[in-house]
Amino acid sequence: MANPQVEFDTTAGKIVVELNQEKAPNTVANFLKYVNSGHYNGTIFHRVIRDFMIQGGGFDENFSQKSAPHLVDNEADNGLKNEEGTIAMARTSDPHSASAQFFINAKNNAFLNHSSKTSQGWGYAVFGKVTSGLDIVKQIEGVKTGNKGGHGDVPLTNVVINTAKVLPA
Repeated sequence: MANPQVEFDTTAGKIVVELNQEKAPNTVANFLKYVNSGHYNGTIFHRVIRDFMIQGGGFDENFSQKSAPHLVDNEADNGLKNEEGTIAMARTSDPHSASAQFFINAKNNAFLNHSSKTSQGWGYAVFGKVTSGLDIVKQIEGVKTGNKGGHGDVPLTNVVINTAKVLPA
């Protein structure tokens, strides 16, 4: 069975990610639940750090946080690495707090990889990779950022995820 692919149609262009069901089955199922419910439609990339990553999935265009009640246990011990172009789950300091927010690595970020099942070592669960649109990721990575709503590294001009959809197999 082919891995599902999700297309993000953004105001910067289209990004397609292939999800790894074998290595991160629970994370992929959780992510697809949010995609299929329309959760990501109209959200923004709300945190962008050059030479690091672009993060989205949590805030709408008015910078209001969206409800994301479905949590997923951290699968960062699956062998997938936080390398350029991979997609991983964002979370709080609680290793098992990931819900809807995700990030796309703009470079290799080995320090985010799983090293041990401790609060410092859990890492961030990679669950797929960009197969098309890495140039769009790089374009978003380069936008001007500032502070907004108590958050730093926020794009000064919204980069909106118009739609997120599962592509036909």
